[in-house]
Amino acid sequence: MNKEELLNKAGKPSADAMKLHPFYRGKIEVTLKAAVRDYKDFAVWYTPGVAAPCRDIQEEKGRVYNHTNKGNFVAVISDGTRVLGLGNIGPEASLPVMEGKALLFKYLGGVDAFPICLDTGDPEEIIRTVKILQPSFGGINLEDIESPKCFYILDRLRKECHIPVWHDDQQGTACVTLAGLINALKIVGKDLLKARITMIGVGSANVATMRLLLAAGVPPGNIIMCDSKGILHKERNDITKEHQEKLKIMELTNKEQRTGGMAEAMEGADAVIALSKPGPDTIKKEWIRAMARDAIVFACANPIPEIWPWEAREAGAAIVSTGRSDFPNQVNNSLGFPAIFRGVLDVQARTITDTMCIAAAEELAACAAEKGLNPEKILPTMDNWEFFPRVAAATAMKAIEEDVARLVLTREEIMNLAREKIGRAQEQVRILMEKGIIPLPPSEI
Repeated sequence: MNKEELLNKAGKPSADAMKLHPFYRGKIEVTLKAAVRDYKDFAVWYTPGVAAPCRDIQEEKGRVYNHTNKGNFVAVISDGTRVLGLGNIGPEASLPVMEGKALLFKYLGGVDAFPICLDTGDPEEIIRTVKILQPSFGGINLEDIESPKCFYILDRLRKECHIPVWHDDQQGTACVTLAGLINALKIVGKDLLKARITMIGVGSANVATMRLLLAAGVPPGNIIMCDSKGILHKERNDITKEHQEKLKIMELTNKEQRTGGMAEAMEGADAVIALSKPGPDTIKKEWIRAMARDAIVFACANPIPEIWPWEAREAGAAIVSTGRSDFPNQVNNSLGFPAIFRGVLDVQARTITDTMCIAAAEELAACAAEKGLNPEKILPTMDNWEFFPRVAAATAMKAIEEDVARLVLTREEIMNLAREKIGRAQEQVRILMEKGIIPLPPSEI
């Protein structure tokens, strides 16, 4: 394809979305799980029969997992303040994204997720809302909450909740990025623990990615981080106490104490991980030319990457990834969160630790490696759903090992549960489409 054709292809998903969203008026709905043989069953599912399981749960709260779907319910919670590179667009405008998240949860993970968009940006109100929702859900997925408050909210909720709370923009992005970086470095013959890594953007995604890289053993001095005003180094005096994460990064990273902007940050780097301002001109070709041999470029801003992948390759990048599914090497949370939650829910984990995320990343990388790696294939793609049960099992087994799981199952049992639930969700969609209950899109789309 020439550049014009590539640009047209890149714009098509947005054009189709504007036709299909009003066509369906939503991407998810509530359907039944229990049989209704006739109207007599209402006496079992509702009054008077339902009182018996209610009393049983009252006697022992843990039995709620036996009598209800709590163990498969996840709340997708956002305040709409940092949406998909669009910024603070508000809770109503964020609802299509949260519905899309719920669709992916169900189709790829067999998880019943509910979009809950909050009309508040107050961190304490968000924390309180999540805590009082706990009786109904097996897990919480925080989504598109602006930095720096997202760090405070997640840290508080991980400490104060008895169900797993996960911020996908932080942990999900970090997990999949680590998996992609493991394989990209393997292809070019470089060692993760020796690589020089530049990170463009110091929002929730890159800060969490840095944390996970450190947890995976990357020396902090090998990392340089760059915000909109330049490289983070110890002499920066414009960072206030409000940005505690940046202050920590200034102390930990950048052993050379390099100064300057993005160009200086990228010079000599083995890999750049950009999660910053949408492009296509945020990263310049000449900056990539100044990177190390066999450079790796993850340009993952949405909806437009910091640099178009073909331009990054023209500048000499050996491997290029974006956050988009219409280009090779998609580094996207969707490769991680459905499987991670599947595993977490099936063992009724109390939390999701960094080591669980690393276990998921390593399994995700291994799944791709077994299929054969090349510069345009560093991760599995979402249409190869068989890797999801494996990532679910890796996550769940680490939860059991770390004693944060309420249920102890074997790897085979977890794999079978994941296959059954994911397969069931996809078969439901197939049957509903065949029967016309879910109508097919107009033929011209």
